[in-house]
Amino acid sequence: MTTDKTETIHYVADVVAMTQDGRVLLIERGKPPHKGGWALPGGHVKPGETSREAAARELFEETGAVVEPGQLQQIGAWDAPGRDSRGRYITVAYLAAVPNGTPVAAGDDARVARWWPASDLPTLAFDHADIIRAAMA
Repeated sequence: MTTDKTETIHYVADVVAMTQDGRVLLIERGKPPHKGGWALPGGHVKPGETSREAAARELFEETGAVVEPGQLQQIGAWDAPGRDSRGRYITVAYLAAVPNGTPVAAGDDARVARWWPASDLPTLAFDHADIIRAAMA
């Protein structure tokens, strides 16, 4: 007898927001996992929402930065088992080109929202360094 195993999959979207002068927008996480760590803005895709819509919404909720969903360029999907300690999380990541000096303010579950030079990023939570590398390729 064969037993089929299934797992719950969480669908999320992340955003690499970059300025023309080479800055990347990161948030300091306010919740576990990686509480206090730096990460890309992002979060769960809500029912009836596309990942692109979720990415634009999460970017706004966590940083105050406004980008229309149609302005987001898909980078790819990250689905490695174990990429998140909470369970199986699959993200679709997007690139947002934003003007230099775009103001940001932390909101939702972000403690801090801050622009970082792409050449001097802190250690990042999850596999977000891989996502940023793909966005810059």
